Amino acid sequence: MATGRGRLRTFAARPGQCSETVNAGIKSLYLTPPIKTKPNVCIESMPSEMLLKIFSYLDAVSLLSVGCVNKRFYELANDNGIWLKLYSSSLQPKWTIWKMKSKQTETVSLGCAALHDKKPGYWKKEYILKQTSAFKTRVMGLVKLLDPYTGLPCKNKEAMKVSGLSWIIVLKDKNGKEHVIEKPNLSFKDTSVTILWCGTHWPSLDALSTLKLFGVTPLLPYQSSPPNKNGPRRFSLIAEYHLANLTESSVAVGADELVQLFSLSPGLLVGIWKEKNEIAFVMASLHYNQLLERSILGSATVQYAPPPNKPLLDDIDPEYGLHDYSLHLDLHGRSCMYLCGSFKGLFCRKGDIENGYLRLSVVSLKDNRKHFPIIGTLGICWETDAFKGNVKDCFVMDLTLLDESGKPFWCFSAPVYMELSSKSSGLYDYMGPIYTADYVDSEGKVCVEFVWLEETKEYITVSLVLYVSTKKVNSWYGTNY
Repeated sequence: MATGRGRLRTFAARPGQCSETVNAGIKSLYLTPPIKTKPNVCIESMPSEMLLKIFSYLDAVSLLSVGCVNKRFYELANDNGIWLKLYSSSLQPKWTIWKMKSKQTETVSLGCAALHDKKPGYWKKEYILKQTSAFKTRVMGLVKLLDPYTGLPCKNKEAMKVSGLSWIIVLKDKNGKEHVIEKPNLSFKDTSVTILWCGTHWPSLDALSTLKLFGVTPLLPYQSSPPNKNGPRRFSLIAEYHLANLTESSVAVGADELVQLFSLSPGLLVGIWKEKNEIAFVMASLHYNQLLERSILGSATVQYAPPPNKPLLDDIDPEYGLHDYSLHLDLHGRSCMYLCGSFKGLFCRKGDIENGYLRLSVVSLKDNRKHFPIIGTLGICWETDAFKGNVKDCFVMDLTLLDESGKPFWCFSAPVYMELSSKSSGLYDYMGPIYTADYVDSEGKVCVEFVWLEETKEYITVSLVLYVSTKKVNSWYGTNY
């Protein structure tokens, strides 16, 4: 006797009794095996013991990244057992922990006490502190060797490469939203680095309130994997600028057919499109003096504060702090150098102290033996993704003034603009219009005069005078001028 399945097959095979669609449906009903659905497996549903085992194979950077997934992963990634293993592998054969706060040493065994007596995350913190301390020691060791001419570190580029240092700006609008701009173009000079951020996705200028400049380094720079923008990083605040009413509250440096340049202290230049009144680019000039410290040793909210200078009193010299200054001066336009000069033996007599300033005459108008030409036509080069230009009659001034011991006394890097003076040149050697360029900050002033020679198409520097604040001098030398 045929089975039910057999009867169905015979019935389905008879022509004219059933359509092909019904026939196919009956076959699939009786001949297709049932589909077994696989249960969904999620890593978050794994037991904590299994996750800890997986996490134990990760390096420090991966552990820090995993801890950002959710609260449970954060707690598991803080496991003292995993971090103690990482900490131990970074030490010498003798298990010695250097306590950062007390600066004392103690021997630690790898037994249960080292794990259970500590709060979760203890060894993670110790590991990061140890790596950070070693990183800072190595980088700061590179900047100890000084250039005999400028008095500044001569291995700045090498130190920046070792540290993985980069710079970013964070624009904050009036609603509190932050816009991060990265990947700048760098231009290195003898005493400064010029950083240019350009792009097409700038936020509206009218909506912005502040701009912050940060030095950024990898949190764990000695890991094998290269740092990326999503990895753990350390931020050091260098400067903060207010952008509200930028065109009214800042100094107009110059303009060309496309952009206008506005300067904000210290050392920031903002390029604004003329037609749109929106940001075209942002340029920062950073002097090498304590640049590594400012870019690494600060925090995300507090700038690095250099240790106060300890004055060495001199009761014998009646004009202590008034002589033996040395000056190194660079004038450039970001991509081209106009002047690079050093001047020694600068001094000021007590009678020349006036209105709270020491007067240091570098180039005198009357002494034409010290007059010198400027190479090229003064201007600041700029660029964006689509355009390039040069704003004339302005430049970046890098000033390094050293005290009598060769220690940096007053340093800055900042954009400076030129103005046509109302007086004409009365010099016998030079006949032409006079241009002036001045810089002022809390520590002093710089006044420069140029004569434009139409015949040779060049500027001649005929006067250069520094005015150093007596408050700065008294604080540095312990004097009372």
